[in-house]
Amino acid sequence: MKRRIASVAALIASALCGSALAQPTNQFGPDFKPGEASTYVDTRPDWREGETNLPAYPQPGNLIEFSASALSSFRFFVDAESIAPGADGIVRYTLVARSSSGSENVSFNGLRCRTGEHKLFANGRTSDKTWVTLRDSQWRQLQPKTVTRQHFALMRDFFCPGSVAILSRDEGVDALRRGIHPNAISNHTNFAR
Repeated sequence: MKRRIASVAALIASALCGSALAQPTNQFGPDFKPGEASTYVDTRPDWREGETNLPAYPQPGNLIEFSASALSSFRFFVDAESIAPGADGIVRYTLVARSSSGSENVSFNGLRCRTGEHKLFANGRTSDKTWVTLRDSQWRQLQPKTVTRQHFALMRDFFCPGSVAILSRDEGVDALRRGIHPNAISNHTNFAR
């Protein structure tokens, strides 16, 4: 009898541990606070940002639209060819924001997934399709505010599911084409946007 109780207790403990491990992290849920979200935050003093190489200027055929907010009058696109997850944990990408009048803002950005930070590397000049590099750009915590909502949506739903950077350009393209990364917290039925 004791052996049977011990077996049942071990089975229950195993099931509970397995279900706890299978639960998604709620890093980017409604109560997300950047900088407090993960026990895996990479704030090591020896962390070094890798070199950033500017991509080719985006071509219309490479743009994939994504939803950032129903409240925005802008439409947002990522240049599929520019998505570049780095060994430094940064996902770099070109963002195109198009207004209802058709004017565009083009920028080359980075997301530091483990810390919930964003950095603007360069702005695009639509007149001659060239880049203007920003010399003193700093990493900044992302907040789900209107002004940065598009980057927050890319971090939460596409490029940093569970605060972990995607592994390849193809993974990012697949997430954008699906409309969300399969491992994104907002892809779970109990998530309230």
